[in-house]
Amino acid sequence: MSKIQEAQAILRELGLPEAQQNEISGYTLLALCNIRESDKWPKASRQSHGVSKGIMNFIAENYQKEYAPNTRETVRRQVLHQFVQAGIADYNPDIPDLPVNSPRAHYAISEIALETIKTYQTRTWKKAVENFVSEIGALKEKYSKDREMSRVPLKLSDGRVLMLSPGKHNEVQAAVVEEFASRFAQGSTLLYVGDTEKKNLHIDKEILEKIGIPITEHSKLPDIVIYDESKNWLYLIEAVTSHGPMTPKRIVELEDFLKNCKAGKIFVSAFPDFSEFKKHTAEIAWDTEVWIMEFPEHMIHFNGDRFLGPR
Repeated sequence: MSKIQEAQAILRELGLPEAQQNEISGYTLLALCNIRESDKWPKASRQSHGVSKGIMNFIAENYQKEYAPNTRETVRRQVLHQFVQAGIADYNPDIPDLPVNSPRAHYAISEIALETIKTYQTRTWKKAVENFVSEIGALKEKYSKDREMSRVPLKLSDGRVLMLSPGKHNEVQAAVVEEFASRFAQGSTLLYVGDTEKKNLHIDKEILEKIGIPITEHSKLPDIVIYDESKNWLYLIEAVTSHGPMTPKRIVELEDFLKNCKAGKIFVSAFPDFSEFKKHTAEIAWDTEVWIMEFPEHMIHFNGDRFLGPR
């Protein structure tokens, strides 16, 4: 294996999350250990490095890998920050009382990580890794536990609770089901809700197929689908945080996809707050509805001859 492949393998075995096993993380580890392509891992040594003039220069000079200057923040926030949390690197070891954002900020491989890494590809490697993980713990396990604790609970009408992955998008989705539906779609049934980690977190295929919506792996459902059987109304809802609202193009796509569904269709764009809504006002299609999580009792109707009903 090349040195970058070996560095990535080391990060994986030391318990770093997948996001910190990538190429730039591997090169950063090589720089912190002062390891060049022809070096053996027992030659690893501890030396403090800044990000730009230290780590990125080392990578460019020894591995001919040139990163853009603005990559400095990526290295700092998405590699070194996690290295410090994982016990692999020390932050400002030479001058611990440096102020935040000091241009003299620096990083060094930690003593325990250095001693562990120097045993790579030797008979004592596995034991050294066990000792490291025992003493420091695996960061990916910590992240996993933290992520589970920060999941967004979504209460269904039947009392069940779905745990959505953390994030603003899923906070809006949970609010749509719990707040919007209870006010503006009373007595309706949740047929579908996706999740940023699991696309089909909740899907009622039986009712969807019954009303003419065949579900395949390529189905292009909106974020949330709610059905009012008594009125035969279908609420099609996009939760808008990073992706767009119900645009004219999206309406055409959904109407084509739902051409065999005879239920009346209500298109809704749901936003977390008014400031997010204002960013998208020019994109929202006429004859659709807007609901804002910040003002759950109210809705905004984009023109048309009727409020909150199928066209």
